[in-house]
Order: sequence, then structure tokens, then C-alpha cells
Amino acid sequence: MKRKSIAITGLGIFCAAGKDLASFTGALLSGKSAIGPIDLFDVTPFPARLGAQVRGYDPADHFERRDAARLSRADQFGMIAAGQALAESRVGGHYSPYDLGVCLGAGAAGMFHAEQWLQSSLSGRPGRPSLLRGLLPDRTATTIATVFNLAGYQGSITTACSSSATAIGWGADLVATGRLKAVLCGGSDSLSLLTFAGFNSLKVVDPLPCAPFSLGRQGISSGEGAAFLVLEEEAEARKRSTHIYGFLHGYGVAGEAYHMTAPEPAGMEAARVMTQALESAGIASEEVGWVNAHGTGTPLNDQVEAKAVRLAFAGLASMPPLVSTKGLTGHCLGAAGAVEAVATIVALNHRTIPQTLNFRGRDPECDLEFCHGGPQPSQARVALSNSFAFGGNITSLVLGI
Repeated sequence: MKRKSIAITGLGIFCAAGKDLASFTGALLSGKSAIGPIDLFDVTPFPARLGAQVRGYDPADHFERRDAARLSRADQFGMIAAGQALAESRVGGHYSPYDLGVCLGAGAAGMFHAEQWLQSSLSGRPGRPSLLRGLLPDRTATTIATVFNLAGYQGSITTACSSSATAIGWGADLVATGRLKAVLCGGSDSLSLLTFAGFNSLKVVDPLPCAPFSLGRQGISSGEGAAFLVLEEEAEARKRSTHIYGFLHGYGVAGEAYHMTAPEPAGMEAARVMTQALESAGIASEEVGWVNAHGTGTPLNDQVEAKAVRLAFAGLASMPPLVSTKGLTGHCLGAAGAVEAVATIVALNHRTIPQTLNFRGRDPECDLEFCHGGPQPSQARVALSNSFAFGGNITSLVLGI
């Protein structure tokens, strides 16, 4: 069966680096990092205290008071970004609600608000039960489907940090197979004490802003936010003359099952997924202009990803640049894959390879081009966006313009 061409007709983003597509684009192209001190909860007990927190955020600017009280921080971010993407695409006014769906990648979900409830209860003050509404990871997708009348499908994927990248691939399959006419897909996640403390306990949080692929890197900088793409068949999008940002040409996904937290050290499994993604897209490796890495800034993950890219593109005379945007946005966990997919499409449209921020020195174990010196002009029309999660959950998206 000939695979349908899947167009991206809506983009929405709300994160520390930008609260809409225009501000995010400006930060991405200028290399303005959003990593700084966290004051959302008490971080003084931890050795690493920085992150990419959404600052200046007041739910009252976006929601009625009663509605805001029912939504977790992750729900709110998701609603805002989803609304942006849907408004741009105008699919709601074109297709039946039963031909529209939402596929969302989730992580900690409403954990931040659940922690507030627990703290109130432990202090002897009755906690508001509404703070527990968003604890289940499917809550954000359910809320978005209800509010925006997406009646054809709703699904939530939780594969750690690859969740929203996998959700984008699954959303494309729903369109390509004719199950739906259009799918809103992406992810949303919020900072929480649980995840912040957990990564600190694993000693994979950098006390300085994360420095992917740099010498002396020590780990991640936590982030938060939401990003969504609207996917539909290219032929239908052109028929209704809507703007097309780009295309999801294909994707690869696997569970390498090597270790709960560490990647397979030779990079062979990650390379296999990138190769499968290109094969599914029908795109040759030499067409790939650059790779948006998972690039967390942890010593082992960055080293393995560099090895994997060398394996996946071994037949080429030169390797494509491998860049990470996490120095800009922080690691947005369940939303990371979607945030980075939006960054990849934006950069392709602006004929730019983004900068990998916070360079501290060249690491001989990471011997590719990482664009540490600044953004680079590029005529590339195709890029990969990688998401390599705990548990060996690997997803690679093939995006193009």
C-alpha cells in the first residue's frame, strides 16, 4: 500500500523558551536559553537547582478561575499549546469531530498539583481534592478532546522521555491508514518535586545549564512545557489551501530492553531505529541535513548517541551535524519529543541548523559537528529528531519541508 503523505498544518508550543510559536522561534534562532533558577518548589536540598521553568505564568490569563482550578499545570500547558495548533490548522471547521483525534505523550502529568495536595494533608490542612484530578496521565488528552470536540480518538502514550515523539508517529499512522482525517499530536509535562528529586538522586542533573556533547558535562537541566502538531493527509490539506509547515515522512520506534536507565553502549540499537525511520520514509541517508539529538547532556547518553549517528550514516563521506536544543528548553520529559519536533520544523523552515548551547570544551568521545559555535545556514529539507528514553524506549522522527 502506498503510504499517504502526512502534512503538518498546525504548530503550537508553550514552554520556558517561548509561550507561542513566534517567541519560541525567536529564542531558537538567537540561541536564548531559558534555563535558570527554579522557584516553583523548594530546591535548596539538592546539589543541582537549575531548570527551564515557565516564568511569569498566570492561569488567569488563559482560563476562567473555575476551569483553572480543575486543570493541573500540565493540563493547562497542554490546553494552551493545543489551542494554538488547532487554531492555525483550522481542521475543526473542516472535518467532522468524529474524523479528528488527539494522541498525547505524557510523563509526570499532574504530579505537581498532587504534591500540593499531599503537603496540605501532611500539615493537617485539608487538601483540595481537585488537585488530584490530573494525576492520571490520560487526563490531559481527555480534557483536550472534550474542550476542542475531537471525538474520533483519544490516546495517551507513556514511554518516558520518548512519549510525545511516539505519539506523533502514532498520530501519523492513524491518518495514513484512513482511521482519522486529522490528528492533534504532541505532549505536555510539568516540573514536579518528584521528578526533580529523582533525577538528582540518580546524579544526572548538571548544577550548571546543561551542556550537551561538551567536555565536562554532568547531566540534564529539567524543563517543562507543551507542544503539538496537527497532522493530516497532504492532498486534503492542499485541497483546502491551508498552510503546510512541513511533513512527517516516517518514523522508527523500538524498545531496546538493554537497561532500565542506561542506553545500549555501542549505539547499535539507536542506529537501527534511525535507519528504520529513514526506510519507512523512503528517504536516503544522504538527504538528511542534520539530526536533532536527544542530547540530554549526560556523559553516557551523548557519547552513545554520537556513536549511533556514526553507525547510521556510516556510508556517507561526511556525517550530518548532530545538535541538541535542550540547552534552550531544558529536558521537558514527556513533552520533550514534541518540543524538539516543533524546533526541527521551525529550523528547517528558516534554513537554519540550531546551535547546541553552553559549550565547555571539545569532548574527544563526541567527535561530530555539534554547531557549538552558533546557528549555521542550511538548505536541508530533511532532518531527524531523536528521542531516547529510559527503559530503552527509542523513537526517531523523519521530518521535512
